[in-house]
Amino acid sequence: MGLITENNAHYYSGQQEYVSDSNASNVSIKWVGDVELKSKTSYRDPKRPTIQGAQNSNYQVFINNQLKTEFTDYNLVNGSVVITSLLAGDVVIIQLIESARQENYGSYSYIKLDDIINNFIVAYVGDGKLIQSCKRTDLIFHAKRAMQEFSYDTLKSIKSQELTIPHNLSIVIPQDYVNYVGMSWYDSNGVGHKIYPTTLTTNPLKKPTQDNQGIPIQDSFGNNIQGTSVVEKRWKNNFNQDINSSNIDSINNGVSNGYGSAYGLNPQYANSNGWFTINEREGKFSFSSNLVDRLIVLEYISDGLAYDLDTKVPKLAEEAMYAYMSHAVLSGRANQPEYIVNRLKKEKSAKLRNAKIRLSNIKPSEIVQVMRGKSKWIKH
Repeated sequence: MGLITENNAHYYSGQQEYVSDSNASNVSIKWVGDVELKSKTSYRDPKRPTIQGAQNSNYQVFINNQLKTEFTDYNLVNGSVVITSLLAGDVVIIQLIESARQENYGSYSYIKLDDIINNFIVAYVGDGKLIQSCKRTDLIFHAKRAMQEFSYDTLKSIKSQELTIPHNLSIVIPQDYVNYVGMSWYDSNGVGHKIYPTTLTTNPLKKPTQDNQGIPIQDSFGNNIQGTSVVEKRWKNNFNQDINSSNIDSINNGVSNGYGSAYGLNPQYANSNGWFTINEREGKFSFSSNLVDRLIVLEYISDGLAYDLDTKVPKLAEEAMYAYMSHAVLSGRANQPEYIVNRLKKEKSAKLRNAKIRLSNIKPSEIVQVMRGKSKWIKH
């Protein structure tokens, strides 16, 4: 039996049709698509604003092309849509909303972390196998650790957000952020311009208020009173051209400022796209003043465990996950033969290397296209 259980209507259109053959009440229609139906009481769609605190369901029900109301015309009971009343010939359409439908797209290339654990127990744990017994809680721990480690440099776990830089020149670090990959601002043509981190400035973690003797002032609880950062204020108010422009005639009376001017150009600072810093004190990214109101895309790494939706593994790395878990389980046990642990360690490294090669998605035709530019004649 194949692994695909839903039909094309479920996958592409996110809908299921039912035609009533008689007059009936409380008709139960079992939803057989892979995306779980969720009612207003259990689901909040981030793309659809709530009204007066009410929550949105991730599906809609149409009867003869007329939108019906949940809890009045129908209810969701154990994964089935129960219709209050139907007449013979009525056509019922259960329709996923767009964001719920998108959750299903491309899902076949992944396997759930829970399925990884179940498969591992079946294939690697038991009598006559390398691991005689192992608690499921231990396997969950090792599977999650593998997911985290793989997410950093193996899995396709790069996330991105499209944001606009406000006038305070700061955006909040994403909730599931671990490290940044890159950042670019996009012009009216949709072309990206790389933004780099800078060492020209910094974001102080603390800014104690001082008296005229330079001694920090304390509040009634004995803690230093914190003020605002003068360094950050000066950076926000700077004229970005003073740092990266090549037009030195209008800067410092024609004298190079040493940051990135034409005389003694330093490539580290020769950048007109702007800079960013990571403000650890406020948990934000801070940007140079020339990026205000710019549309940017932030790419960052997550560990893959922040949300249930993330806990899935590309099938191209499935075998590497099993090898990682086998080595992790046995290497943490006492009195294990060292040759077995070393064998599993080598196997883990080899399969991890294979997973990286597979997920790198190298295509010879794309490499050829890039290398064609190397054959151009250079005219003097």
